Amino acid sequence: MPPSYEEKRFDAVAKRGRLRLVASPDGAEDSVTIHQDARIYVGTFESGQHASLDVKSNRRAYVHIVRGEIEVNDTRLLAGDAAKLEGADTIRLANGRDAEVMVFDLP
Repeated sequence: MPPSYEEKRFDAVAKRGRLRLVASPDGAEDSVTIHQDARIYVGTFESGQHASLDVKSNRRAYVHIVRGEIEVNDTRLLAGDAAKLEGADTIRLANGRDAEVMVFDLP
């Protein structure tokens, strides 16, 4: 497959209080297209905002806290922390404080 390059801007409103799909194998939801079996989501969260993402049984998830702090499946994580979730049906994000989060849906 020949190399390719794609760039898009996702404004702050599209990521506030929710997980916004930013990269996927099929360009779903106007995300950039990647040639991997992965989906990448980004979101920003403050207190009172929450989001969840279902994880299929044959998949796993990796959650990285870019900045701030947030609860991931009831565990408090700080900037630079990460969680590798295997066997979890759902990723639940809640009680953020200036939090920016990346979630990777992986095989």
